[in-house]
This record gives sequence, structure tokens and C-alpha cells, in this order.
Amino acid sequence: MIEALEHAFSIKGMAWLLVSIVSYIVALKVHLRLNNHPISHPLIITATTVGLFLFISQTSVSDYQLHASLLHWLLGPVTVALALPIFRQWKILKHYGWRLLLSIAFGGVIAPVSAWFSLFLLDAPVAMQLTMLAKSITTPLAMEASAHIGGIPALAAVFVIVTGVVGAILSGTVFAFLSIVNKKAQGIALGTVAHAVGTAKAIHMGDDVAAMATLGLCVNGVFTAFVLPLLFNAYFA
Repeated sequence: MIEALEHAFSIKGMAWLLVSIVSYIVALKVHLRLNNHPISHPLIITATTVGLFLFISQTSVSDYQLHASLLHWLLGPVTVALALPIFRQWKILKHYGWRLLLSIAFGGVIAPVSAWFSLFLLDAPVAMQLTMLAKSITTPLAMEASAHIGGIPALAAVFVIVTGVVGAILSGTVFAFLSIVNKKAQGIALGTVAHAVGTAKAIHMGDDVAAMATLGLCVNGVFTAFVLPLLFNAYFA
């Protein structure tokens, strides 16, 4: 934490923090102007803008991460804050019980395993395969989980963003194709597979959809973050 503060309050640190925050604020406004279209998600616009600044200033990504380390440190408290949505939706969780948990667990397993299997068939590097296993949970949890199983945290963030955006864009088509009209089922699918980006879309689909998406996001995130390292350590012990 002390090291993060030292870099954050240096001249370079303040500059890159300012670039990151302003880019995100602008991205939010653009997202609203485009009627919250998934392809204009603030994460995509912010990453593109910051990347452009890095290219213009000839700054390496590692240097940026060093000077913007305070933002990375703040992912810890954000992860802990995931307990709040679960507490708020506790009545729904109790009502559906094991059926809801089983649905989330099934979605949380089949999505990353199928993606991992594709990389396995393509003989991708092992580190990339392991990173893919954390693709369907929110960024802070994915980065932490992938680091514990030998994956690449930075790449995990990329996989998470791509998964969320693709899920948000294609979810409507998939629901229509499979004739999934139950709003609660749609919410669980969006939160479990497309994490925060899917949950953001669910908010615009109604309170019931948003509530279930929030549960899917939180339960699957916590479940995956605990289970992946345990399975990995048990297998390689």
C-alpha cells in the first residue's frame, strides 16, 4: 500500500491517474449518449483511450501499471464490497435455495471449461489456458484467481472484458433463439456468464432481471475465486 501511494502521488503517478479517471468519466458520458449500447461499454472506451495515450507518450504498460498501482490496489476493497449485493438479495437466494445455486454453479463451470477446452485443442500456452478459466468472473476476482493458479492476471482482465461485452451483445439473440423468456433465468445467465457487463445490461431489463444477475455475478465470482486455487493446489500438490 505504501509503495502504491508513493507512485500514485508522484508527478507521473498523478498524471496517469488523471488520464485514467478522466477517460472513464468521458467514457460514461459517451455510453449514455449511445443509449447504453454494450459495444460502447465504458471499459472498452477507457482502455482504448488510455492505450492511445500510452502509444503517444511511448510509455510501456508495465510503467503505467506501476504509476497507476493505486487503482490496482483499490480492486481489493471492491472485491470485498461484493458481499453487499448478496446481502441485499438474501431473501431471493433463500427462496430459490439449491435450485438457484445449482444453476449458477452449472453456468459458472460450463462456460470457462468450454473456453479452456477450445484453447487446449488449439495447443495454446498453458498459462493462457489457465487464465481462461477465470474469464467469467469480475475483473478483481479474475486477476487474483488467475495469479494463484499460474495464469496471467493482466490477460485475465482482457478475457473478462471481452467475455462481458460479447455476452451483453449476443445475449438477446441467444435468448430469442433458445426461447428463453423467463426474466429471472435471463438475469442469472447474464450475471453468471457475463459478470459485471452482463449485470449492467440486466439493470436496463428490469429490477427482477438485475436482482438475479447481481446474484449470479456475486455467487459465481466468490465460488470461482475459492474453488479454482483449491483445485489447482490439490491437483499439483
